[in-house]
Amino acid sequence: MMRPRVTLCFAQTLDGRVAAVDGSSQWISGSESLRFCHYLRANSDAIMVGIGTVLRDNPRLTTRLVEGPDPLRVIVDSHLRTPLNAAVIRDGAARGTVLACTTAATADRRAAFQACGATILTLPEAAGGGVDLAALLTALGERGIATVMVEGGSRIITSLLRAKLVDAVAITIAPLILGSGPTAIGDLGIPTLSQALKFANPTWTPYGVDVVLEGKLVYENV
Repeated sequence: MMRPRVTLCFAQTLDGRVAAVDGSSQWISGSESLRFCHYLRANSDAIMVGIGTVLRDNPRLTTRLVEGPDPLRVIVDSHLRTPLNAAVIRDGAARGTVLACTTAATADRRAAFQACGATILTLPEAAGGGVDLAALLTALGERGIATVMVEGGSRIITSLLRAKLVDAVAITIAPLILGSGPTAIGDLGIPTLSQALKFANPTWTPYGVDVVLEGKLVYENV
């Protein structure tokens, strides 16, 4: 079974920040690029975020700004810390939500989410802790998911890139400068410029005041 095609999609400032020091991140991108993001959601089988994004932003992860179906919501949450009243669970949303956890999640928490209609995937733990993302992608592929859009957070994005599991990106760059704050991509273990990840035929498209970089990642020696 082939794993799904993975596309990273997030918004950052000109200096690479995805949030301010106080944690505020809505909205870094403008309305035009936000609609483009929702268009990408509508054309993806699933959208994936981590528990940090759920706790910080309580996103709905829908396509409410464009015409098209909502993708399957995949929450990477090893301990099942997602609140039962989170937007991805309440008001019937749980039926379109998969929670990926490890054996660290208690049976009571699993049962509570299943009672709401959510699907629970209990997966192996990665070497550095958390859900094994390669195993998660394999599990999604086995369920017929061909395309996954990953919107964050940093730990998931960094882990996917380090494991060379990302196929493409659609990164919104907003004309803002913060000077400090979290970034979307952490240490990838790349010590020199010649080893930097590269793109095949990247494009830059303006959406209002923002610019969206789209490109397919090229991994050498893979």
